[in-house]
Amino acid sequence: MIQKGYDLLGLAQKAGQVKSGEAAAEEAINKGKAKLVLVAEDASLRTRDRFISLAKYKKIPWLEIGEKLRLGIAIGKSPRSVVTVTEKNFAKRLFELFGGEEEDF
Repeated sequence: MIQKGYDLLGLAQKAGQVKSGEAAAEEAINKGKAKLVLVAEDASLRTRDRFISLAKYKKIPWLEIGEKLRLGIAIGKSPRSVVTVTEKNFAKRLFELFGGEEEDF
């Protein structure tokens, strides 16, 4: 299921529904465009805390998943600490594939 999630994340990127990197992700969250926040488990503690707190404050579903390198590879970019998904159907399916509980979405 996890690999399917990374594959779908790549498809979402190709469809223009992913904002990656700290600056772009923060902008998507603050503008209300982010529907899901994915934070790499190996991101710095400061980065993880900042984006998880921001997602909770804005009431956006979030998950800690995988490694920065794997997140980057999935979207065809260099390693990424944080990725946001801006389309609700992609976001919901990714949340499920990466192990989120449906009631938390």
